[in-house]
Amino acid sequence: MSNQTDTDSTASPVRRIAILGARVDDVTWDETLSQVDRFIKSGQPHQIMTPNPEFIMIAQRDAAFRTLLDRVDLAPADGIGLKWAARVLGERLRELVPGSELVERLGDAAAGGQRWFLLGAAEGVAAAVGVELRRRYGGLQIAGVWSGAPGPEHDDELCARIEAAKPVDVLLVAYGAPQQDLWIARNQPRLRIPVAIGVGGTFNFIAGRSRRPPRIVKRLNLIWLFRLITEPWRWRRQLALVRFAGLVLREAAVRSVSAQNTGTRSM
Repeated sequence: MSNQTDTDSTASPVRRIAILGARVDDVTWDETLSQVDRFIKSGQPHQIMTPNPEFIMIAQRDAAFRTLLDRVDLAPADGIGLKWAARVLGERLRELVPGSELVERLGDAAAGGQRWFLLGAAEGVAAAVGVELRRRYGGLQIAGVWSGAPGPEHDDELCARIEAAKPVDVLLVAYGAPQQDLWIARNQPRLRIPVAIGVGGTFNFIAGRSRRPPRIVKRLNLIWLFRLITEPWRWRRQLALVRFAGLVLREAAVRSVSAQNTGTRSM
C-alpha cells in the first residue's frame, strides 16, 4: 500500500471529509477511474476501500479498521446514506461510487491485457465471475480465481496462489468488510499488487447468485432497500443504518449547539 494519495504529480489532490470521525473521499466516477489507471501504471501497491454506512459503524467500534480506512490510497463513497450524512453535517459529496458497480466500470475502462485475480466468495462463485468477466470484456485476462478463507492461518497458501499467477494488475477480494480489507492490508506488503480492492458481495451479483437491482432502483439510490427486500435475512445488518442515522443527527445537533454557544460568547 502506498503512503501517498497520488502517484502522478499532475493529479489533483483527493478531497477528504470525515463522517463520524471516519474518512470518506469526495471523488467522482471519472476521478476514481483515473486514479485506478494511475495506480496500475505506477506498478506500486495500492489499496482501495469503498466506505458505506456499515463501514462507518464498524469504524466506531474497531480502531484498527478506522486506522486502515484513514490510510488506504482511495476511499470513494458508497451509499446514499453517506451523501445524506455529509449534507446534514455541512459537507458535500459530489458523487457516489458504489462498490457494486466499481468492478463493472473498471472492466469497461480496462486496457487490453490487464490481468485480474479474483479471491473470495463461496466455492465456485469466483470461477463463475471469471467466466462472465471474460465474456463481457474481451481484452481482460483473468490470471486466477480462488475462494479460500480470510483467516491469517490461510495467508501463506493464498499469497502463494496469487504469486504463481503474477503479473497481476488488479486483485479483487470478496470476503466482506472488515475481513477483506484487513486481509489486503496484511498481505499487500508481500503481494505488492498495483490495485487491491475489497468488493463485498459484488461477485454474487456478477455470478447471478444475488438479484441485481433494476436501473430505477440504482437511479433512486435505493440499493439498500432492494437488498433488504430480496435478502430479508439482512435485516439485522440494516439496523446499523438506523444507528448510523441517529449518530449523524446527534453530531449535527452537537455542532449546532456548539456554534450557537460560540456565537453567543463572541457577542
